[in-house]
Amino acid sequence: MAKLAVYKYFSFMILVITIMTATFTLFGLFGGNANPVHETAMAMIVYVLPLFVIGNVITLIFWLIRRRWHWAAIPFVTLLCSIPYIGTLYQVNIFASAQEEQSGFKIASYNVAVFGRETTGFKAEDILTVMKQQQVDILCLQEYAENSGDKNNTESYKGFYTSMAKGRDDMVIFSRFPIKKSQIIDFGNTNNSGMWADIDIKGKILRVFNIHLETTGFNRTLHKAAKQELKGKPVESNALLSSLFGDYTRGMVVRAGQANMVAEEINNSNRPVIVCGDFNDVPYSYAYNTVKGDLVDGFVECGKGYMSTMRGKKSVRIDYIFHDKNLEGLSYYKLNVSYSDHDPVFMKIAF
Repeated sequence: MAKLAVYKYFSFMILVITIMTATFTLFGLFGGNANPVHETAMAMIVYVLPLFVIGNVITLIFWLIRRRWHWAAIPFVTLLCSIPYIGTLYQVNIFASAQEEQSGFKIASYNVAVFGRETTGFKAEDILTVMKQQQVDILCLQEYAENSGDKNNTESYKGFYTSMAKGRDDMVIFSRFPIKKSQIIDFGNTNNSGMWADIDIKGKILRVFNIHLETTGFNRTLHKAAKQELKGKPVESNALLSSLFGDYTRGMVVRAGQANMVAEEINNSNRPVIVCGDFNDVPYSYAYNTVKGDLVDGFVECGKGYMSTMRGKKSVRIDYIFHDKNLEGLSYYKLNVSYSDHDPVFMKIAF
């Protein structure tokens, strides 16, 4: 009897976990539609959504092993609902190589992290060499620095890219096609901003957006805490957690406002649109969903494998290329290069 009671209790607890995991997964799938200004908790669930998806896989396996088909239906249906989300992280594309061979133009987005603040200009030249090798026609850079010591990076890049549009501070678009017009999207009192440029590609004009949304604030807070510890001033764990939470929620709220501004510019465009940039946010987040709108996520369309764009321990996708439905994505990939804390993202597009 005791063993039976323990078994029933254990099964009951797994059932509770199954229901809670499924519930939070569904909340997370819709959390990206919740504006963090008003629904912060709802909007934050999306950031732990991968863990809930894994939790559903585990509970599904458990109930299948126990042959409790009715309980297995809960995580199974939840995982079916999660397929579009999983597709933003991983894609199986057996036609990727064949699509790359088709004719089109190539665009790249890269947060170059101020070229590591090195003074020789070698890193900027190395990145330009990569873009030449990849035959990139349109290059959107974030955290761009015009000068590296005595070296003028813009002059180097203009030797290959015949047109250039500058945004606010560290935003730039280089193009091998003529740029007809450009405009800054000013986010106000922040280091981040956006811009767009109308580019004439063989008689067809596209509006290319380059955006850099607000950072999370995690690293900034950790650096402050480290400095206090070095000065012999202890930082309480609860104070640190409170600060981290405050910075992260602030970043979410600021990004939400910036995403709304970009979405308005996209909706007002009378040209087919391509959006590139560092969103500092994950797929299915409010910033992702708002900027994407009716556009196509290039990776979901023609990417392959697991996609993350942050280097190091932060293995997440925060750099994107979206495009108008009237355009066709042929290939989408990244390169693992060590010039920045981001990886460059490339996409080949056809009309």
